[in-house]
Amino acid sequence: MERPGTAVEPDAPEHQTSALPAVVMLPGDGTSEPFLLEPSDLLHGVPSGGAVLVVTRGPNSGSRFVLGPENAVVVTIGRHPESDIFLDDITVSRRHAEVRYDDGAYRAHDIGSLNGTYLNRERIDTASLASGDELQVGKFRLLFLAPGHGPGAGHAAGTA
Repeated sequence: MERPGTAVEPDAPEHQTSALPAVVMLPGDGTSEPFLLEPSDLLHGVPSGGAVLVVTRGPNSGSRFVLGPENAVVVTIGRHPESDIFLDDITVSRRHAEVRYDDGAYRAHDIGSLNGTYLNRERIDTASLASGDELQVGKFRLLFLAPGHGPGAGHAAGTA
């Protein structure tokens, strides 16, 4: 079993979703062309009720982090090497944000970062995540995909 926030490689599709394809850059020297991946490719290996965060912009482009559906699990995001999702850039605070799963829903929380955490280009303190949402941490953009957490749930409460 993978621990939450562990990067895994995309493989054959297992789940289906109605979200749009994601444009993903391959890690490397920055000269590679973007390519399309179907959300079902990105969701391979995600447990039932789980989700995935895919880095779509930033030095870690193409990295995929599986989030488990266990209640009260906290996935840390930051520049600290012990973060579950380690984003090594000066625009990211050491302890920048968290994604929590409680009562059947994923929520993003800014934890006092200097540059803020953004959901779909709006600064947030706390917000619910829906499949297809874009989370921005520093100069990194992460696509949130989760079967059963469809688009439209938005982030109605907790905006800054």
